[in-house]
Amino acid sequence: MKPAGALTIAGAGLAGALLATLLARRGWPVEVFEKRPDPRARGYEGGRSINLALAERGLDALRQAGLQDVVMKQAVMMRGRMVHPLGGEPMLQRYGRDDSEVIWSVHRGRLNIALLDAAEAAGARIHFNQRLESVDFDARVARFVNDHDRTRREQAFTALLGCDGAGSGLRAAMAPHVELGESFEPLGHGYKELEIPPAADGGFRIEPNALHIWPRGGYMCIALPNTERTFTVTLFLPNAGEPGFDALPTLADARAFFERDFADALPLLPDFERDWTNNPVGVLATLRLRHWRLDGRAVLLGDAAHAMVPFHGQGMNCAFEDCLALDRHIAGSDDFDAAFAAFEAERRPNAEAIQAMALENYVEMRDRVDDADYLLQRQLEVTLAGRHPGVFLPRYSMVSFTTIPYATAFERGKVQRQILMEATRGRASLDEVDLAAADALVRERLAPL
Repeated sequence: MKPAGALTIAGAGLAGALLATLLARRGWPVEVFEKRPDPRARGYEGGRSINLALAERGLDALRQAGLQDVVMKQAVMMRGRMVHPLGGEPMLQRYGRDDSEVIWSVHRGRLNIALLDAAEAAGARIHFNQRLESVDFDARVARFVNDHDRTRREQAFTALLGCDGAGSGLRAAMAPHVELGESFEPLGHGYKELEIPPAADGGFRIEPNALHIWPRGGYMCIALPNTERTFTVTLFLPNAGEPGFDALPTLADARAFFERDFADALPLLPDFERDWTNNPVGVLATLRLRHWRLDGRAVLLGDAAHAMVPFHGQGMNCAFEDCLALDRHIAGSDDFDAAFAAFEAERRPNAEAIQAMALENYVEMRDRVDDADYLLQRQLEVTLAGRHPGVFLPRYSMVSFTTIPYATAFERGKVQRQILMEATRGRASLDEVDLAAADALVRERLAPL
């Protein structure tokens, strides 16, 4: 399609700002409406984790938007998981082969600001304090309200693009007009954020180039580094039960829980009482839809279409891939109906695959990273990847270091996991594994990528 009438984007978060940049660069008039204030004027108002894991899919999108250099100046490299077993010594489990295969910790607020600047530089117009209240899809008019002064405005649109998150106002407006098939599945676990401040000399208190995990079976703590030499620590815990958030009604209960289960982490948290008291318990859930669009008038993407739990660090990366795909389909289609249909057909199977992998990764992170069977399978996985380049690629590598479709990574991952289980069954070390038999399984079950 050649750029014509205005495209209206609901939401100026990470996905909305990136999509605005891509579309405006193609010459589309783009109007973006965001319910929050401008973070560049008011400071970043978080409410969600201040740092995110940036992987190859997200980097690919930032390169195409010309933002890689700006973002990478503020990123901290994470080579792998630094596992802190209960009562044991920490051990690093690399994500990839070497420092060419890493993920990056980035600050959500600063990334959002860089994307907003890029969107405006490309020609998009961004309107803040504008919450989508209702949509007249027949007249193609969206109505927004300013929750601060209660003023209202109407915006005519050619197409409405929903980047307004898990609580999407556009999704709510579409629901009476199209059978979305919406399912919202709470995990039954919540999270609470704490902070490790810099050391007395201004440096990091623990290894900066790693994602730290304290696995404890059905729950865990993680810590991601920030450029300020701090770490954002997140406790993931069942909402109910023992242990569970409801079993920690007082500060004394919370401290006793940490003294018992995270004794090595507690000294790193001098403001534990303040953080525990001030930071609410966050919700973890998976949002699935059977339909993402209303013909050629509206389409959902990112968290508005497929919110996921954060355990693969792919929510932002997946949303950025959505932006690239939608921009490509709009450019290559005859009309919005065809563009949105092709976009949904491409992206929905991939979103469903990474949602499933994110749920699986929670179990792996909290239960398996210090398990002997898991560690042996990881050793064999690395060995087979070296013996079968272009054929056997660890699932984590497919997800984090390539742009292979998530659905492909998910299906190949199932086959590879079965090979690893069969080859290591009854074995205590890599020396005992029959590599020739494992090679035969790879050749028999996996086609080259």
